[in-house]
Amino acid sequence: MRDNVLLGAHHRARAGLVTSALSLPGVHAEERALRSEADEILERLDLAPLARRPAAGLPYGTLKRIELARALCQRPRLLMLDEPASGLTHAEVDELADLIVGLRDDLGLTVLLVEHHMGMVMRISERVVVLDFGRKIAEGPPSEVQRDEAVIQAYLGGDE
Repeated sequence: MRDNVLLGAHHRARAGLVTSALSLPGVHAEERALRSEADEILERLDLAPLARRPAAGLPYGTLKRIELARALCQRPRLLMLDEPASGLTHAEVDELADLIVGLRDDLGLTVLLVEHHMGMVMRISERVVVLDFGRKIAEGPPSEVQRDEAVIQAYLGGDE
């Protein structure tokens, strides 16, 4: 599974296929540094005990964290997440929300979240944009957006 996560750092590696195959100078040091960075990320996401296991067959919630670890190996400033809570249990959604908030705050990331799980959206977001069939109907802080009549009508259905 560690190798799966390391794929996120492939664009930062200077050693190409030939350099790696020939074990030219500097290759091993670079590989060790990238592995060490991946191990730190795995530790942070509570995946370190699984580092040597194949990703295949792991629980769905764990696979979501592996995807997140791979993305973090790219050292992003902007982390774009498309439906990260999809298929997760309520407990897993809560854990993922806590994890994303912690990563955002600790790493200084900007997070662009596309999500239908409103509890997660309201918990993570500082600013929310609501679309209804591709048209923006509301924008602002979560506390304002969740009280917006157009949002309530579109997502909860109101009296007509």
